[in-house]
Amino acid sequence: RSVMVPISVAAQPAASAPRLTIDKARIDAALKGMVDDGRAAGTSALIWQDGKEVYFGTAGMADRETKRPMRRDTIAQIFSMTKPVTGVALMQLWEAGKFHLDDPLAKYLPEYAAVRVYAGKDAAGKPFYAPAERPITVRDIMRHTAGFAYGAGPTPAHDAYVAADPLALDIPLAEASRRLAGVPLLFQPGSQWSYSAAVDVQAALVEKLSGERFADYVRAHIFAPLRMTDTAWRQPDARLPRFAAMNFKKEGTLGQMPYADARRLNFEDHALTPGGFGLASTLDDYQRFARMLLNQGELDGVRILKPSTVRLMATDQLDPAITERLWLPEKGAVGFGLDFAVRKKPPQTPTENRGAAGEFFWDGAASTLFWVDPANRLTAVFFVQTMPYDGTLHRDFRAAVYGKDYRGPAGD
Repeated sequence: RSVMVPISVAAQPAASAPRLTIDKARIDAALKGMVDDGRAAGTSALIWQDGKEVYFGTAGMADRETKRPMRRDTIAQIFSMTKPVTGVALMQLWEAGKFHLDDPLAKYLPEYAAVRVYAGKDAAGKPFYAPAERPITVRDIMRHTAGFAYGAGPTPAHDAYVAADPLALDIPLAEASRRLAGVPLLFQPGSQWSYSAAVDVQAALVEKLSGERFADYVRAHIFAPLRMTDTAWRQPDARLPRFAAMNFKKEGTLGQMPYADARRLNFEDHALTPGGFGLASTLDDYQRFARMLLNQGELDGVRILKPSTVRLMATDQLDPAITERLWLPEKGAVGFGLDFAVRKKPPQTPTENRGAAGEFFWDGAASTLFWVDPANRLTAVFFVQTMPYDGTLHRDFRAAVYGKDYRGPAGD
């Protein structure tokens, strides 16, 4: 029942693509500039190309108050860069035949059998709701077309989401899923793209299909095989000296978040293991995850996914009819695969982030970023701890990696 999807340019090295040469001095200057102009307290980056490390560099401080510099082994909060990890976990179970991508989600999580869709307000201002025109599918929760909310917003559905608090840290994933299922959808399933709590539903589905706690499954099937030894939701207390401080920009000034607030996610015990956020990692650990994807699911003799599965995840899953895409177009000429944004065309304007067609990537709320560039056989991981999200950091880092005029292969 799964829909056949054509092989994408992603995960296929483009032999005719222009050879990209990494300019270390240019990247060093870009990282330093982010610190010097006050957008970041500290930055670091790690790039691999053609199977070898071609760049590592840092600038500034992991903790300005203690004057602790950014280092290679600094542990940073990666927030939504957790999402691709969750997607890989779920697709391992897909490979095992546990579900079809176009199965109704309610087949496995029955709480989604009778979802309602917010349909506006009547003349008296009272909200009204419609039944879903079709079931939410597993594919929907992997490409953000299910219709879920993700926090506060302008509609009564957003208000219901806030009241339900489905991502409260003191509840397990199964309860998080039940709470979310009771919140009205923002739109009919499959009709729009809207970033949401869907990846936390993916995590609940991993638990249901595997019979294991989500964190245990990910540790056993992804982190341990890839030797990602420093990546976890709950970090051991012994790693606190390597943990980066979090920084928050307010009224143009970057200040350091109180330690208790910054450490809450990773150095306290919680019932919830979110699928959409919460991991803390190192450059080298996350780079191993990225290199596995570039190598079509394998690293150092260990296979995590089949090559065809990586290609499927890195292929745009959005129908052209899905024209409402929230802020996704701000990331460039991209579509969305299964838990990755997918670059479909080279940069179309001088101000668009540099990159190559066929690249797949994602980022995090503290302005972290990674991407996989099959055309140039390259993977990049960029760490910073700046909130709220600052896309100018990505613009400048990508320009330093590719050069401001880079366009690369034509795409589709």
